[in-house]
Amino acid sequence: MSRSTAVLFLLLLILFFPYYASPFPDRFLLPALPPSIEPQQYLDPTLPPFLPPTAISFCSISALNHSFANTYGLPPATANFLLPAACPPPWSRVVLDLSVSCHGDQYDRIAAIWIDGAEILRTSTAEPTASGVFWTVRKDITRYSSILRRPGGVNLSMMMENIVDEVYTGIYKTNVSLEFYPDSDEDDDDDDRSDLDDEQVKLIPLLDDPADVILPVSSQNSSSGFWFRIQNQSESHFSRIKIPQNTFRAVLEVYHSFHSNDEFWYSNPPDAYIKENNLTTERGNGAFREIFATIDGRFAGVILPFPVIFAGGINPLFWSPVVAIGAFDLPSYNLDLSPFLELLLDGEYHSIGFGVTDGISFCLVDANLHLWLDSYSETVTAKLVRYESPPLSVARTNKFLHLNGTFKIDAERKIHFSGWLNSSMGNLTTDVNQKVKFKSSVEFQNDGNYKAVHLKSKFKTEVKIKNSEDVILSRFSHKFKYPLMILTETLPGMNNTYKLTTNLTHTLYEGAAFFMLEKLMTSKILSDKQEASGWMEVQDHSVLSGSARSQQVYQYLDGEKCYKRDLKAEDGMLLDDSVSNACSLAF
Repeated sequence: MSRSTAVLFLLLLILFFPYYASPFPDRFLLPALPPSIEPQQYLDPTLPPFLPPTAISFCSISALNHSFANTYGLPPATANFLLPAACPPPWSRVVLDLSVSCHGDQYDRIAAIWIDGAEILRTSTAEPTASGVFWTVRKDITRYSSILRRPGGVNLSMMMENIVDEVYTGIYKTNVSLEFYPDSDEDDDDDDRSDLDDEQVKLIPLLDDPADVILPVSSQNSSSGFWFRIQNQSESHFSRIKIPQNTFRAVLEVYHSFHSNDEFWYSNPPDAYIKENNLTTERGNGAFREIFATIDGRFAGVILPFPVIFAGGINPLFWSPVVAIGAFDLPSYNLDLSPFLELLLDGEYHSIGFGVTDGISFCLVDANLHLWLDSYSETVTAKLVRYESPPLSVARTNKFLHLNGTFKIDAERKIHFSGWLNSSMGNLTTDVNQKVKFKSSVEFQNDGNYKAVHLKSKFKTEVKIKNSEDVILSRFSHKFKYPLMILTETLPGMNNTYKLTTNLTHTLYEGAAFFMLEKLMTSKILSDKQEASGWMEVQDHSVLSGSARSQQVYQYLDGEKCYKRDLKAEDGMLLDDSVSNACSLAF
């Protein structure tokens, strides 16, 4: 071979090899396997709702039955239902039960359930097979009791945009039911509260009971779902709300999910890498995202998003039959807005909005504003006395030559808000401290055909309530950690195919502790870890063949009560599913 011919051959390899081996993750369809005898059950191992001792006596109502076929562009499915007369409020527990089944070929789909416009569940689907798949999501929704007990019934809506045609044949059949468990004296907590003074005892309903009012912070155009669709980092959406003037506590519960070009945001390179290599992908803007909330345009808090992987993402063989962490019940996040009540208690409408730092198309966001009311006062007074919100500190290091390179991001943010409120409980000051730490590394080698993603997210919130003498009556600490590692190697195959080999480690860690007079009252620790490895042969977006194995260990410790579930799966078969009460966790 002549030197000029060899150079030409190398240039052709550099130019065309990325076409067969895109360095960007994608969504894939499971391989079309011969039908088996029975449909397969899919799992998302989470903590079963703790049911009260009276659980043997409860009321269940079927709120919605709907088949989501060709529903793209259609409004949510909606049904009105009345509370069961045999189980009037108050309730010790309310449990949402969502059952889904599907067979055929279909991508994973995002879905949500709202009650009177307030979201109660963000979920996604498994990818079906010819034999069919089915699964169930059970979620404790007691915190939404104030919506459920509205007179005259409530509207339940479910949104799932699906496409059914000659290629995509899967229709998702859903059933939504609600279980109401009556309250009784037997269900009361037996915490030792003998050391608490009268001032602290008054706080217990505030910190234990569900909110008196819940206001949806969501899109008014319900025909396309109640969520806001945020397309880029400069775009923000808001909802106009007016709160009761006797509100003494406000917590914003935020739901979100990333899609399209931002579904795999944690592995996105900077735009310069895409431009310099003449790549056609729009999945850029780096690998950092945060969602922030505003009140009348003023920054009011931030969350670091947990990277949920949907059933068709990275390698769909990983998620059969055990889906990725949070895929069936995406987490929501709480922001305590009590220090800002001065801005909201004037009886006027105010804007609560959202944006996504470094976001690209697109993110679905909405929220619920949980409000606790002073039943002994028509109005309360409040004052924001401390507002420390310095800009995000972020350092980006980009080093690349052609398709090889390393991109690192280190980000940090500290926030401190404080405000007092004068109500029938006295003069109380709420202190909110937030601390965010984020580290990301995205590395490309071998002309982009080897990719390593390492992510470490830490997010901590501490809320203190103090009296007029600056004595800390209560303290609540809540922290999250989200380490993620994805190693992927891509090799070209024959007939426009390529082989992906991937190793993945994914963890959700959450710890929460509540103190009164610095005495620990309640605590919980959650550790959910997945490890997966395997390969797949891909043509376009379809998986032709492959092999995968996964292991997941779910642990939840609530005081002295432990729940542990260990699962192992290989090539679509569940090999082990064991439950025990032997946790190895520490706060």
